[in-house]
Order: sequence, then structure tokens, then C-alpha cells
Amino acid sequence: MKAFAALFEALDQTNKTQEKINILAEYLLHASDEDRLWTIALFTGRKPTRIANTTQLRNWAACAAGLPNWLVEATWHTVGDLGETLAGILPEPDVTTIPLNSLAATIQQIFQIHALNSEEAKAAAVITMWKQLSKTERFLFNKLIAGSLRIGVSQGLLIKAISQAFQLPENIIAHRLMGNWDPRTTTFQQLILHPQASDQLSKPYPFFLAYSLEDISQIQSNLSEWVAEHKWDGIRAQLIVRNNQLFVWTRGEELVTDRYPEFHPLLSQIPSGTVIDGEILAWRNNKPLPFQFLQKRMGRKTPSKKLIEEIPVVLMAYDLLEHQGLDIRNEPLIHRKKILEKLVYNCNVNTLKLSEIFFAHSWESLLQERERSAEKGSEGLMLKHCDSVYGTGRKKNGWWKWKVDPLTIDAVMIYAQSGHGRRAGLFTDYTFAVWDDQRKLVPIAKAYSGLSDDEILQLDRWIKQHTLEKFGPVRSVEPLQVFELAFEGIQTSTRHKSGIALRFPRIARWRTDKKAEDANTLADLKALISIV
Repeated sequence: MKAFAALFEALDQTNKTQEKINILAEYLLHASDEDRLWTIALFTGRKPTRIANTTQLRNWAACAAGLPNWLVEATWHTVGDLGETLAGILPEPDVTTIPLNSLAATIQQIFQIHALNSEEAKAAAVITMWKQLSKTERFLFNKLIAGSLRIGVSQGLLIKAISQAFQLPENIIAHRLMGNWDPRTTTFQQLILHPQASDQLSKPYPFFLAYSLEDISQIQSNLSEWVAEHKWDGIRAQLIVRNNQLFVWTRGEELVTDRYPEFHPLLSQIPSGTVIDGEILAWRNNKPLPFQFLQKRMGRKTPSKKLIEEIPVVLMAYDLLEHQGLDIRNEPLIHRKKILEKLVYNCNVNTLKLSEIFFAHSWESLLQERERSAEKGSEGLMLKHCDSVYGTGRKKNGWWKWKVDPLTIDAVMIYAQSGHGRRAGLFTDYTFAVWDDQRKLVPIAKAYSGLSDDEILQLDRWIKQHTLEKFGPVRSVEPLQVFELAFEGIQTSTRHKSGIALRFPRIARWRTDKKAEDANTLADLKALISIV
């Protein structure tokens, strides 16, 4: 655990990508296979089951530290991070009694604590662990038992570090890390160095992502070398048929085969050794439904017959990654598209659709097609070079996404809350409102991104000087500041007081040139629903 804590501190102290890769590669070279495996698991989002909620952890720490609960909670709101707060208020450990537990052994103890039957037994076991850990180790331990460990290292960076440490190609490592492997049922050797053929049966390929096209000059070559297709708003997924079995994986590495039984008949239509990349869309009357309909399907592991009838889905196929059991990702895009077109054409199941591609003769014709996005139910266009390979992660030049301009409204900030991590202690999470027909402000969205560091500091000072009321970590502020909010979609909602919900709201700019009475109304937002 000491080595893992040292790794965390070293990574936290640098913003340089190559330094992080070197630090992580060095750690992996010298760690035990068990610690290597759990480090990879934690860095890819796999973690032990949570054994305590925030209230329990606060109470246990207050007991161990001999502090009143109110003081622990007040300290938490000031610090902004519960794991860091508890690590700081607990008594110093007795260094003479600290065992040298490994990361794997510590996680094993967490599983043992989770299996205890009573809260009292869990509290005693956690307090015992706290006494055996240094401050940084406690911080990480707190994050693990609360299920909230976040490490500022992308999966792409982890892949580069493993590649550097063990001299393996990055694309091979990326593929081996995909899927629902469990660190409790595999080993480092099986996962990375000597994977079993049977383990690869259901594994998807790493998804290839596109950068946003901010300026058409980013496309340097002749337009005739590019194809366009609509960017559909659904769930990115891969449909896999291997060894006469069908699997459906989302980009979040979640196996969702049973959630979408509409795809099961494809097993008899698609030959084994096929992997299709596409988008799961809610679909009715030969067009996509808004994303809010698909959300009703996403959380249902076994959807009812009624739900399937009300919200049918299709897979809009973009690309072909595997054909006749061969990885064809390095073949030119146009070649892959031609094979995919034939495969879809020969399929007699209407839940598989082909994403139409078209060549553009001019930027004007592309712009016209992009402006049809609302009519088509898409988010904009994808531009792909005819010879592009299907890469790993997000890379420039081969694929670009050219989304339609977001919707915007002006809203008034009415609440503010402290952030977390490096933003702890600053008010960075904001609630915004618009005017109803009674000229009262109605909350319509929360947002926390879009402001510069200087603007955050300036706004933080203003919030502290213009607070009306405090509700724990939340402050009610004078309704004076106007912000332009950007968002991707809008729909009616019975869950929100305003009756509407915005998709992906964020701050576009601080409108210091406007007064609160200039902000938009609820009627303005409802009018947008009919437009989109």
C-alpha cells in the first residue's frame, strides 16, 4: 500500500504526460503481479464494492478522532473532499505497529470487511485499518471503501505505460483491457502477458473517437477524399458475433446484450467472426426518437414486452472492425464500408440499419446537410477520410465531428456550492433559473464547467459577499448574475419543478453586460421544445 500511495503522490505532482507514463511504468515493473493487476483494475474504473456511505464514514471518523459530528461535517464542507477530510482529522498512526500490507492485501481486507454482518463490526474493522495507515494511504483507503476513487490518469496513458514497461504494442494492450474482466478471477499474466483465447471471445475493440471540427481549415486535403455521415445521438456500441454467440458492448465497457433483445435475431443473420461498430438508437416510424426515450431503456436489465413495444431500438451501423474472424481495422475506411453495406443488405432483421454516407462537392453542400440535422434527428455530421484506419482512442486528422451549434439561453444564478478536488474551497457548482409567467425565478439547470480559473475566483468572491442563506454546503445568492448557458437538447420532464430538462448544460459565458430581468423566460425554453 505504501508503494501505491507513493505512486499516487508522484502522479499528483506532475502535469507532464511523459513523466506520468515513466512513473507508472517504473511502478509496474517493480510491483508484484497482484499489485500490478489491482493497479490496472483501479485505473480502469474497476473497484471494490462500497462498504460505507458518507454518513457512516463521518460518524466512524468522528468517533475515532474524538470529535463532534457537526465539526467533522463543517470541516468536510470547508475542505471539499470527504476522503481527504477524514484522513486529516484522524489521530496519527502508531508507526511501530503498521504492517507492510500490499495494495492487493488491503483490497482483500476491504472485501472481508464488506462481508461482515453488522455496522458495528464494519466500523471497528475500518477504524483498525485507519490506525495502520499513513495519511495518504488513509485517503486512498477512504476513497476505496466509499467507492469514489478517481485518479487523474487516462486509460490511454495507462496503456502507454504498460506498453513501455513490458514492450507490448499499445493496440494489443488496449484490446486486452476491454471487456468485463474481474481482478478477483484472473491474473496479471492471464490478462496482459499470456491471455487465454477463450477470454477474447466476447471482447470488443477499443472505440475510435473523433475530435471536434472547430474550423474547416483543419481539413487540409481535397474534399473528394472525405465522406460524411450524420452523427447520431444514442449509445455507441459494438455488436459482436463470434463462435455462434452474440454480444453487445457499450463504449463504457458495459455488456448490455440482454437489455436489447431486438438484436438477438441477428445471431442467425450475421456470420461468426463479425464485429460492427454503431449507435443504439430509439427508433420509430423510420426515424430516431429523442435521447430521453432511450434513457428509459438504458437502466432496464430485462425490459418488459410493453417497454420494448413502446421504445424499440435499432443499431445504426457505422463501421466494420472484424470480418470472417480477421481484424480489418487497418483496412481503408471505404473498403470496410463496402463490406459492411453488403452485410447489412443481406440481413433480414430490420433492427440493423446502415448509416448513410455521402460525398460532398463543396463546403456549402456539407453545411446544408449539417443544417438538416434537426430534421434527421442527429447531432450534426461526422467527416471521415476515405483511407482512414479505425484507430484507438481519440486521434486527429482521420475523423472529425462537426456538431450543430448548441442551443443557448440566458439564466440567473441563484445557488452555489463548493467544488471538489482541486476546486475544493471554491464555489464552482451553480444552479440557474429563468423567469416564469409570474416573474418568479424557477430553477432549470445546474452547471459547473465553462468558466476560466480567473472567472471562478472572481465569482467565488462575489458569492461570498452576496450570500442570502446557507443550506449546508449550498448558498443562496442574490439573483443578479446572468450567464449564457449552452445545451445539446431540451425536453419536457415530470421530475423537475420547471417541467423541462436540459441535456449537457454548461456555461458559455458570463453575461456581465446583462441585468437579471434580461434573462430568458420559461416560455422561451418551452418554445424551443417544439423547434428541436
